[in-house]
Amino acid sequence: MLSTKTLLMAAACSAALASSSLLAQNSDAKPKLKFLYGPAKAPLGNVATIDLPSGYFFVDGKDYRAMLKAEGEPVSGRELGLLSSTNKNWSVIFKFSDIGYVKDDDKDSLNADKLLDAIKRGTAEANKVRSQAGRPTIEVIGWEFPPKYDSTTHNLEWAIRAAVEGRPILNYNTRLLGRKGVMEVVLVVHPDQLAETLPTFQSLLAGYSFQTGEAYAEYHPGDKIAKYGLGALVLGGAAVGAAKLGLFAWLAVILKKGWKLVAVAFAAVASFFKKLFTGRSAKTTQPSETKQV
Repeated sequence: MLSTKTLLMAAACSAALASSSLLAQNSDAKPKLKFLYGPAKAPLGNVATIDLPSGYFFVDGKDYRAMLKAEGEPVSGRELGLLSSTNKNWSVIFKFSDIGYVKDDDKDSLNADKLLDAIKRGTAEANKVRSQAGRPTIEVIGWEFPPKYDSTTHNLEWAIRAAVEGRPILNYNTRLLGRKGVMEVVLVVHPDQLAETLPTFQSLLAGYSFQTGEAYAEYHPGDKIAKYGLGALVLGGAAVGAAKLGLFAWLAVILKKGWKLVAVAFAAVASFFKKLFTGRSAKTTQPSETKQV
């Protein structure tokens, strides 16, 4: 099982970018990547944009998928980008689900206790599959932040603390509701650094905006309506909601569909960057030169 340190190596790779004014030439059969550095406006497909401040870089969905594929990881096609700080050990992953307009009728009835119970039951079922496959089981410890919905911004946020073999798992989840679907935003950070990172992350999300015609408030009668509400988003969306399983329940279908934890996919990105930026001292150019990756 990968350690937390390994899972966060993708963010650490940004420090390597910041500490050198050059990009190493990739001599292996790896995809050529384009990094967008702040200050800039990063496009999230044709759905939205996010302001990229100075000190951050962005890889678009196409290159992010190429990075995952290069490491043998599956992709969903919904990936829209990876954003990371150049000097902090955290990153943000963006995906979009075109499930339609999610009604927020259940915004006042999000029962954190019942949702947590469903998540634990779903995880228990998933653990049976993991045990049979010889994989370590996941222990759901509880809410780090219970589900909270903002009726003004139409943002849904939550975080659950879990553990694998005593090692912590904590991904801070944000769902940005739009007219045609939901932008899935995951902050990947060491659990011990969440409190200090969260204000910066939330400030960053303040620079997010849907494209014209894509915002939640621009709904028109006749638009596609999602088949589930806010509670099901917390439980994992369509697949998990339909099966009435929990946040980690989709682990149960890993062996059938090849799905991976976000953290595992993130580790693949870490591996990609590690190969890209290490072991090439003999091939690096002078700092005044810059090469495209």
